[in-house]
Amino acid sequence: MSARAKSPPPRRGPTRIRVGGISTVVLVGAMLLATAVGPVNISVGDVVGTILAHLPFLDFHTATSPVDQAIVWQLRLPRVVLAALVGAMLAAGGTSYQGVLRNSLADPFLLGVAAGAGLGATVAIVTGHGGGIVLPASAFVGAVLAVGLTYLVATSGGGPASGYAILLAGVAIAAMLTAVQTYLQQRHTEEIRQIYNWILGSFSVASWSDVRLVLPYVVVSAVVLLAHRRVLDVLRLGGEESGALGIHPERSRLIIVAAATLGTAAAVSVSGLIGFVGIIVPHAVRLAASTSYRVVLPVSMVCGAAFLVLADLVARTIQAPTELPVGVVTAVTGAPFFLLVLRSRRTRHGVL
Repeated sequence: MSARAKSPPPRRGPTRIRVGGISTVVLVGAMLLATAVGPVNISVGDVVGTILAHLPFLDFHTATSPVDQAIVWQLRLPRVVLAALVGAMLAAGGTSYQGVLRNSLADPFLLGVAAGAGLGATVAIVTGHGGGIVLPASAFVGAVLAVGLTYLVATSGGGPASGYAILLAGVAIAAMLTAVQTYLQQRHTEEIRQIYNWILGSFSVASWSDVRLVLPYVVVSAVVLLAHRRVLDVLRLGGEESGALGIHPERSRLIIVAAATLGTAAAVSVSGLIGFVGIIVPHAVRLAASTSYRVVLPVSMVCGAAFLVLADLVARTIQAPTELPVGVVTAVTGAPFFLLVLRSRRTRHGVL
């Protein structure tokens, strides 16, 4: 037996299973907390009992009062579930755009999604159709058309849709659509308050119908993006290297951008424009877990859901009985984080 002491094995980073498990626990805890806290505080046990009692094919009886059950099932839980779906999609969209564009500061609104959705919502409001399903439908159509126009402009020269071309086209299309939206706002000043209420984001009128409206798009987008998470790792190498490894770069970018746009457009159509989720969540996951998109993408979706659920909880309780727009909370949280990330990047590259 050698007297030489054995060196301890190298310390490994958190595994995908461990990180996924922790983030899932955080999400479940955030959703239970957000459902329990409000003007009428309800115990977590009553929340769980109410959820179980409303699940189909499960004959569960709860001692929770009918009033508390109505508060949980009809008012708070739809809002919490919708916030989780929107947060997951915004985080997934930001992560995917960052991979496609090879730019870690890209966000889900970079390719004109925000400008298109904002213009669509503005048109619906100023024409007197700001209620019901017309508003989210208009925002969804506007977002999809804006990104489609961005991709069309990026490929108009006959060349491949490179990340750089897509980025420049997105900036130009967003500027044009924002100018049109500003013109409509100036022509219809009486609707400006309603327009800005939508732009700043809110879940105050969330219902199960909103959840059912957005859920199919979220599922399709999530399935496609998760199926391409390994492709995102390959795209980080560049176009020629990706092609050498059997990946068709242009086709892969188109599929990923289309799926991310579909999910993001559906999310903003029911929530308004909520910024910074698609930037701060993927960066936080990269710092805490891994830089591989096989880890970053699924974990960012879970963490994005938890982050927006907690942000909405703060938005509706910090100034109760009035509510802050949830976009204000994410901006106050996200802007300093964004500046720290930008500073750290510049420092690493020797600029500061």
